[in-house]
Amino acid sequence: MAAALVFAHASRPAAQQQASAAQQTAPAQAPPAQTAPNPNGQAAPVAPPVPAYGGLVIVLNPAHGGTDSGARGENGVAEKDFVMQFARAARDELQRQGYHVVMTRDDDSNPSYDDRDAASNIYRDAIFISLHVGSTGTFGDARAYYYQFWTPAPPSAASNATAASANPAATPTFWEDAQRSYTDASRRLADLLAAQLAQSFSGSPSASSAAAVRELRSVTAPAIALEISSMSASNPERLTGLAGPLAIAISRAVEAFRPPNSAGGH
Repeated sequence: MAAALVFAHASRPAAQQQASAAQQTAPAQAPPAQTAPNPNGQAAPVAPPVPAYGGLVIVLNPAHGGTDSGARGENGVAEKDFVMQFARAARDELQRQGYHVVMTRDDDSNPSYDDRDAASNIYRDAIFISLHVGSTGTFGDARAYYYQFWTPAPPSAASNATAASANPAATPTFWEDAQRSYTDASRRLADLLAAQLAQSFSGSPSASSAAAVRELRSVTAPAIALEISSMSASNPERLTGLAGPLAIAISRAVEAFRPPNSAGGH
């Protein structure tokens, strides 16, 4: 695993640690409802906003951004800029195929992991794809990853409660464990993408790999990461020419995972 990918170690913020598992199937993971006064002077609840679009959403996450440049290449070129090019090319290709696409950032900002994940979690039906450029490796090598949990799932709610009472820090919160329910789907999507990448980028593995990629952990949807090499190329700007083939590989993998005529398709 190249150094450009960020691995998961930190715990989820306390506010999201208190979220219930019911949020996993809710149509929106929105902030708590606000209140408005009613004629009797009492506060009446106001429902949180719900996304208007109800079909399949492809969420593209260009890694890094802002002061976080990611991996660096010759002449100071930065990973954050190349992944933005890749994400925009993928967005355009997916939209041409009729998919609804959301970007976690479309400028030189650096949203938090929480905000990136929330861009996917507010939708009932989504696919999350994070884009990276490796700091080292053979030019044009492309790999797909799904999230790897290093600890087993709690065996039962009862034993989970017992463990929490003995050692609260030892029990994972809902958000720390959110991707676990989607491991099989994420792996299948990553394998489909890896197969497409192997066809377009010589020497790339035809199967995906497991890794603790931080931004995947708290996504309540199939979630994968793509990494292409590398910022150490003699002319990193050659990476720009890879945007088109990457976009086509992503689009084909998504279509193989969720064909247009499937239930809940685009």
